[in-house]
Amino acid sequence: MSRRGVLAVGCASLASPAVAGVRQPGAPVMSRVSFTVNGEPRTLELDTRTTLLDALREHLRLTGTKKGCDHGQCGACTVVVGGRRINSCLTLAVMHEGDRITTIEGLGRPEALHPMQAAFVKHDGYQCGYCTPGQICSAVAVLEEIKAGVPSHASADITAAPQVTTDELRERMSGNICRCGAYSNIIEAIAEVAGGGS
Repeated sequence: MSRRGVLAVGCASLASPAVAGVRQPGAPVMSRVSFTVNGEPRTLELDTRTTLLDALREHLRLTGTKKGCDHGQCGACTVVVGGRRINSCLTLAVMHEGDRITTIEGLGRPEALHPMQAAFVKHDGYQCGYCTPGQICSAVAVLEEIKAGVPSHASADITAAPQVTTDELRERMSGNICRCGAYSNIIEAIAEVAGGGS
């Protein structure tokens, strides 16, 4: 039996009516949700309490998106929804009916890396790699934010077009935590892609 299977059996036994003193919840409310994930239309029947993160990982088996803190504090679960980056652990899947979602699997493949993925490899923008999918999804969206003129807290003049500076990139990437401390390499990778360098 797989590790997930063991956990599922354990959780099911805890929910058993035989457990004294435990109030039994009603049946979950199920709902159908349809969205496009990495360019492919997907439809799921989900408990309405299912997060987007769990829908991606547990139901669609897109395990590149990581569950880190599960509280929106680390950014490991960052995906791009409708062109904007979000923490997928903080949103319910049913809230994304009709949305276009891009995970790390949708950015590139080993034989055809996205420029940001290639830059992370070139600049050693990862160590253990656990936060890397979220870092890369966030970095791709950051450059789109700058291109669209969206200011950040580091923008000196919010009416002027933001510039790709180290301070600007650090501020915009501050929601993505790297426990290994590869921050300077991550910034170098993003700056290279922003500048079109190789």
